[in-house]
Amino acid sequence: MKHEGNWRRVSDSDWTLKTAAVFCRELDCGSAFSIRQGEESSVRSVWWIDSNCVQSGSALRECLTSHSSSSIVDLTCSDSVRLVNGTSVCSGRLEVKSNQSNQSNQRWSSVCEDDFDQQDAEVVCRELDCGAPSVLQGALYGEVEAPMWTKEFQCGGNESALLDCRSSGSDRNTCSPGKAVGLTCSEPVRLVRGASRCAGTLEGKHEGDWRPVDDSDWTLKEAAVFCRELDCGSAVSIGQRKESSVRSVWWIDSDCVQSGAALRDCLISDSSSSILDLICSDLLLQPIITVSSSMYGVSGAQQQEAWALRRSTFTISCSIQPQYPNGSFQLTFTSSNSAHNYTQPALNHSAHFLFPAAEPAHQGSYSCVYHLYVFNHNFSSESRLLSLTVLVPPPIRSKKGGVLRYLTQRTRVILETKR
Repeated sequence: MKHEGNWRRVSDSDWTLKTAAVFCRELDCGSAFSIRQGEESSVRSVWWIDSNCVQSGSALRECLTSHSSSSIVDLTCSDSVRLVNGTSVCSGRLEVKSNQSNQSNQRWSSVCEDDFDQQDAEVVCRELDCGAPSVLQGALYGEVEAPMWTKEFQCGGNESALLDCRSSGSDRNTCSPGKAVGLTCSEPVRLVRGASRCAGTLEGKHEGDWRPVDDSDWTLKEAAVFCRELDCGSAVSIGQRKESSVRSVWWIDSDCVQSGAALRDCLISDSSSSILDLICSDLLLQPIITVSSSMYGVSGAQQQEAWALRRSTFTISCSIQPQYPNGSFQLTFTSSNSAHNYTQPALNHSAHFLFPAAEPAHQGSYSCVYHLYVFNHNFSSESRLLSLTVLVPPPIRSKKGGVLRYLTQRTRVILETKR
């Protein structure tokens, strides 16, 4: 950077990609892709830049402080594609820089939704070092202001950059309003080495590198952001685990996370032997509820309605895929005028609730709730609701009036009158 006529390199501060993105935009170079630390052979005069100052919207020259250091910043921007008007580098309206060979005639162009598909989105998310595409829809991130890209992208899905993909030979002349591509890529975070996808060691991915997250002074408020991103409910506990030696980790700026920035924008490369373990509330899989009747057999696991003939025996079964031993099932029954709960221990990950004679009072909604105490916390998971109807057969009439037959098809009853 130049200040008071003096060009100096910038010191390697604890920058996040969110800070670096300001400089990529200033240089008209798309989104921030990576920050690396460079080492000079000797200490020299550099600029130190206050990242909070930069993110506040102040002019860059107002955030400079003279400093001496041998560490400098190497910055790489995603020069050819960017996502704008989103919450992070991983979401927004897609824009592509055209005329790469002619710098004086370069411009950013939006892409029409009709010229872009899921495979193209996979390439863009990979090029921006984000996770897999999660939302692909036009008009999500404001009206189109940039000119439109005129050709259809034809990516195979494995290319490293969007402009490496083949494109159609013919130009598109028009694109309907609200049809510019809006893309959201998922955050590259995961929980590993736990008994559930919602518990374990927190890892983040950047530049193709999965690393554990350093055990910073986190609260459950910061941890909740990651549980939500993983679709794992809320944060239950944060634990510290000591590795046998120091290793490369990600340190996460909690203020950056709470500001609403993308998680990958808040990663800082670091070394530590202290690793973060996280447990989220949706630790358990969803239980399965089924009904079997002495008259009609067993209802399907995905069926939401079931029938039982009055005075017939029926059983409601609760089960869950094996994750942890023990636990219990609570069967909850709700009708128009009453509510009941029945509890049994989970034996072989299931429980069976027998009802000897179906009556109209048994008609209502049933659900299974699995309860488990693990990792020093109580967890529960509820099945879908199942609606049970108790059928009362009409009286059998004489042949003169007709013959009544019952036909059963799993949980359906067809009443057919033959004259």
